[in-house]
Amino acid sequence: MGGKRLRIDTNFQLKKCAKKRVVGNYDRISQLPDDILIDILSFLSINEAARTSVLSSRWINLWKHTPSLNFDALSALTNKIQESSDWRKLLKTERRNYRRWVNSVLRSHKSTTLKEFIIRFDLNNSYKSSITQWLDFAFARQVQTLELDLNTYSNCLFSGEFLYNRRSVGAPKSMVVGFKSLKSLTLRYIDMTGGDIECILQNCPLLEQLVVRGAQRMSNLEVCGSSLVLKHLEINNCQDFISLKVSAPRLTSLTVKMFEELLLEHVPMLTEVSLRCDSCSISIKRVFSQLSCCISQLKVLCLELICLQYSIEQPIELCEFPEMPKLNKLVIKCCATGDESLVRLTAFMRAFPYLEEFVLKYEWYRFPREDKVMKDAIVRSPHNHLKVFKFRGYYGRTIDAELISYILENCVVLEKIIIDPSGAISPETDELDVEYTARKNAKEHIEPHVPHHVQLVVL
Repeated sequence: MGGKRLRIDTNFQLKKCAKKRVVGNYDRISQLPDDILIDILSFLSINEAARTSVLSSRWINLWKHTPSLNFDALSALTNKIQESSDWRKLLKTERRNYRRWVNSVLRSHKSTTLKEFIIRFDLNNSYKSSITQWLDFAFARQVQTLELDLNTYSNCLFSGEFLYNRRSVGAPKSMVVGFKSLKSLTLRYIDMTGGDIECILQNCPLLEQLVVRGAQRMSNLEVCGSSLVLKHLEINNCQDFISLKVSAPRLTSLTVKMFEELLLEHVPMLTEVSLRCDSCSISIKRVFSQLSCCISQLKVLCLELICLQYSIEQPIELCEFPEMPKLNKLVIKCCATGDESLVRLTAFMRAFPYLEEFVLKYEWYRFPREDKVMKDAIVRSPHNHLKVFKFRGYYGRTIDAELISYILENCVVLEKIIIDPSGAISPETDELDVEYTARKNAKEHIEPHVPHHVQLVVL
C-alpha cells in the first residue's frame, strides 16, 4: 500500500503497531496498523466485517472504515423464493428488510472515501428514493467502482431516470455530479436508452469499464470520443438492441450479445472480442466482416453460437475465415441437444493456425442416443502452435471421443488437455451423476491415449 497512512477521527483512536517482539500466542494481527487491518476487512462481506467488532475494543469501529461496501443479497433471496409458497409476499418483506440493512450500515459507516459500492437485489421503482439516497452517499465519498444489479422477479425493470438531476419540472436533464469519480460502472436490469448511456460516458471522464445488461429500451448506442479512456465495454442481454458504433482509442476488450449491426471505427488497442451469432456460415461470415478494421490485431476471440446445427442429417459448412495472425486464444461457446458433431468446429482451429489455446464450452440438454453413429472422418491437419485444449461439457459420447482424437492426432506441440465435466443444463439430468460419469469416462477413454508429455487435467 502506497501513500500516507490512514488517520482515524478522535472517537476512534487505536494503538499503533507494537515495537516489541511478539511471541507465543500473542495477538499479532491486532498489532498491525489501522490501515492494513481495514484493508483486510475490505475483503470480507459486510456482515463478516461487522462481526469482528466483538473481538476486542481495538476492533469495535474498524469495520466502519472499510472502503468497500458490497450489499449483495440476491443469491440468498433466490434461495428463499425457491422455497416459498408465496414468493410475492416474501419479496415485499425481503425488500423492506434489505432497505433497513443498507440504511443501518450507511448510518454507521465512517470512511470518507469509497473504492467500491455494490447494490445487488430485487428492487422496483417504489424504492427509487432509497436508491437515490444510497447513490448520494457513494458519490459524496467519490466512489470509484459502482454496481447496480436490480434484477427483478416481477419483470418490471427499474427506471434509469434516477441517474439524472432535475432542478425544476420541464428542465433539461443533467447527470448526477458524482459520476465524475467513477472508474468502473455496472448497470444490470435498469430500464435505460442508448442516450442515457451516452450521457453517462460524457459525464465520466475517468471511466475505464462499462457493463450494461438487460436494458430493454436500448436499441442504438454510440460509444465515440477521442477523449474516452474506456478500456472494457460489455453490452449483454438487451433484447431490442440493434446497433453499436464504437470509436474509442483505448478500448482493449469488447463484449456484445444480441445485436444486428456492429460498426468499429477507431479501436487501435482492441485485442479481445466476444460476440454472439447464429451458427450458420452466413451469420459467422457477417460477424467477421464487421470486425474487419481490427481483425489483424485481435489476440482473443470468443464466439457464442446461438443454435448449433452441425448435425449429420443437415451439415452446415463453415465459411472461409480472414487471416488473423495474432489470434492466440479462441473460445467457442455453444448449446445443443448432445448429438451434434463437434469435429466440424475444428474448422475454426484450421482457420487460425497460430492458436495457442482452444476452449470449447459445450452445453447440452439431452443424453445421446446409444445407437448414434457419427460419420465425420478425422481430418489430418497439423496444428504447430496449439498448446492447451479445454473441453467444458465433456461426457464421454462418441462426438466427444471424435474431438479428442482430432486434438491428439493433429496438435503436435500440445502440452495440456483440460476436461471440465460441467455443462449439462437439462432439469432431467442429475448434475452429480453426470459429472461422476464424465470423470470416469475421461479416465477410462482418454487417459490411456494421452502421450506422456501431455498433461491431462480432469476438473
